[in-house]
Amino acid sequence: MPNIKSAKKRVIVNQTKAARNKSAHSALKTAIKKAHIAADTNAADKEAVVKFAVKKVDQAAAKGLIHKNNAARKKSALAKLLNK
Repeated sequence: MPNIKSAKKRVIVNQTKAARNKSAHSALKTAIKKAHIAADTNAADKEAVVKFAVKKVDQAAAKGLIHKNNAARKKSALAKLLNK
């Protein structure tokens, strides 16, 4: 455990940010998983689900959670899945 006040604060801030990032990452993975399931089962709302997943991917890239090329790859895969 750090002794310096600023180091103590950094520990707390890092824990908060890590929790926020983990939550956002989990939401992203869940949205992508739901899109895959909707496309595989040919659900009626599959376009809306895929559109939501693409939105989540864009948000994650904008926040710096994932790299822009990773986001582009995920979006491309979702589009390919929808058009299949």
